[in-house]
Amino acid sequence: MSAAIASLAEDRVVEGIYAVARKERRRTRGGAPYLALELVDPSGRIEARVWSDVELLDGRFGEGDAVRVLGRVERFRDRLQLDVRSVEAAEADPAELAPALRRDAAELDGFFEFLAGEISHPGLRIVVGRFVEDEQIRGSLRGLPAAESHHAYAGGLLEHTVGVTTLCREATQLHPRLRGDLILAAALLHDVGRTIELERGPTFRQTEEGRLLGHVHLGLRLIEQRASGLDADARAELLHAVATHHDARAARTAEASVLYHANQLDAVAATRPVD
Repeated sequence: MSAAIASLAEDRVVEGIYAVARKERRRTRGGAPYLALELVDPSGRIEARVWSDVELLDGRFGEGDAVRVLGRVERFRDRLQLDVRSVEAAEADPAELAPALRRDAAELDGFFEFLAGEISHPGLRIVVGRFVEDEQIRGSLRGLPAAESHHAYAGGLLEHTVGVTTLCREATQLHPRLRGDLILAAALLHDVGRTIELERGPTFRQTEEGRLLGHVHLGLRLIEQRASGLDADARAELLHAVATHHDARAARTAEASVLYHANQLDAVAATRPVD
């Protein structure tokens, strides 16, 4: 049975099937080649190194492949690392080996639809509905991470989107002066650009468009493509909130500012260690 990454312990010899999320060829200070890897499975990720037989093993697999690995777990700079003794290609779907969310994806999916259904403004409801009905985008929400720094696993994008929108919804109930339909629509769509910025797992690499344009620009483009019929003022407000969700100083409306802080709060709550 393959050893789950989350269960690995120091000084343990392990054999398992993992996906190669990162692969780099490097050299030691003495000039000897070695491979620096990041291996992943649904339970997590671990750094790995190939020190011996580098030329032979390097040709057996590539970044993004599923591999069978034999190695020993060591501790390096207070983190576990796998010293790989043997590695070869494995018959497995690498995407199925990407780190996965712990929550129920179907439940999150249903709550995403519930939050979209809370929007009463006709124009905003139609725009958001076009994303809700897009199976390709819905599949990407379930299959991609939100970012490298938080919710960094398949489905993290959906989990983060629901989390941010829920925080925004609570804010509108505490502060009725906020335009609830606007903030719900912006929160549901704030990271939709990730769906074309990132490739599927296990690497979650940026696409060429993603590398050059970034998820905010790509998200604005997706919204504009689906915003026909939305009145100009509502369209501008929606685009502004999405455009500034990483830039508090650029926010010109209360709704845009709340979205910025909800986005930050959800990211911190998901990653900051609990003392």
